[in-house]
Amino acid sequence: MGIKVAKFGGSSVADAIQIGKTRNIIEADPDRRYIVVSAPGKRFDGDTKVTDLLYLCKTHIEHRLPYEQLFQVVCDRYKVTEVNLGVEADIQKHLDEIKETLEKGATADYVASRGEYLNAILIAAYLGYDFVDAAGLVCFDAKGRLMPEETDRALRKELEKHERAVLPGFYGSTPDGNVKTFSRGGSDITGALVARAVDAQVYENWTDVSGFLMADPRIVENAKPISTISYMELRELSYMGASVLHEDAIYPARVANIPINIRNTNRPQDEGTMITAKAGPVEDGQIITGIAGSKDFTVVAIYKNMLSDERGFVRRLAGILEDYDIPLEHLPTGIDTVSVVLSNKKIDGRLDEILEEFKQQLKPDSVEVFEHIALIATVGYGMSARPGVSAALFTALAQVGVNIRMIDQGSSEMNIIVGVENKDLETSIKAIYDAFVK
Repeated sequence: MGIKVAKFGGSSVADAIQIGKTRNIIEADPDRRYIVVSAPGKRFDGDTKVTDLLYLCKTHIEHRLPYEQLFQVVCDRYKVTEVNLGVEADIQKHLDEIKETLEKGATADYVASRGEYLNAILIAAYLGYDFVDAAGLVCFDAKGRLMPEETDRALRKELEKHERAVLPGFYGSTPDGNVKTFSRGGSDITGALVARAVDAQVYENWTDVSGFLMADPRIVENAKPISTISYMELRELSYMGASVLHEDAIYPARVANIPINIRNTNRPQDEGTMITAKAGPVEDGQIITGIAGSKDFTVVAIYKNMLSDERGFVRRLAGILEDYDIPLEHLPTGIDTVSVVLSNKKIDGRLDEILEEFKQQLKPDSVEVFEHIALIATVGYGMSARPGVSAALFTALAQVGVNIRMIDQGSSEMNIIVGVENKDLETSIKAIYDAFVK
């Protein structure tokens, strides 16, 4: 049929029982030749992820606190898994090397990456696959930015040597050989990069849910599943908080036109959600694909008379944000107004400084700030072909007493983003879902 790349998340490889399930899945289809694994996740409520334990070890060392007991918990977990899997992967030797490097002042990225590294060694031995380290293959530049083309060439060259292989996710290395990690959930990106490099027919992302739902099940009870979604739709939903798949994992697969299949390790019979280049056919009565939202944004509304005739205003505004290393989330505009939407996390307590720069460099007539804003994205290709979608959405929010503080619609007409107060996020999502999903 073709090569399949399968990535298994932390819950799928949390212990020997879960790893046994992954082997059954892998062996059920001989096309699953390249496997990407995360570090062990939580085995039960109240458990701690291995990566978090490793971060704690690093923190204890930095503060000159005893760390040996924490590290022993990590060691015991891997050694128990090695015994339960019935393999001899010489895991103690690797643990001793990690401890020695820790005591010599290992970087935080190196320490955090060892969870995936050790798990990949164990799982490769269990499957009888080759272990291929991601360091030296997933390439970052000296500033820690992923180099996708260099990564693609390095992975292609190396994986041609291996009929079947297990790779650790989440990390790569910089030109000087130091380990560099992605942000949390970055194993998804590694899987997509591997899928691109081996020209996979499909990239399977195995987790603890059976694909995407139309809304967060913690907010909307019994939310409907999404069988097919386009890269563009998913990018919108992932960016706005739908957390099944790391948002940056979409790009490598999209470039290579590789479908992504979100599957459930605990329910492998479920078909999950298929992510493709083009949206599937719009079902009768289906207008939207999904709804997602995220809290804690700030909207800065800038008013200046005759703004529409002023050259370079937006460029200067964007330059100020660039100087503060703050991405511009959204930019709703009017004739004499520009509103910038910023993430509070990125602002990091510097709002007063930013506002002062706006006043000095942009010379606005007035500036108004709206804090504690949540953004909600309603996404779907079916929206562009149906009149009255915006009216139905705004009516739904009005009926539950929610005041809309911002509206932004993409030029593709496949999404409508509204800003509401943080406290109204859950109420708003429920209202929009009920208005469009029958």
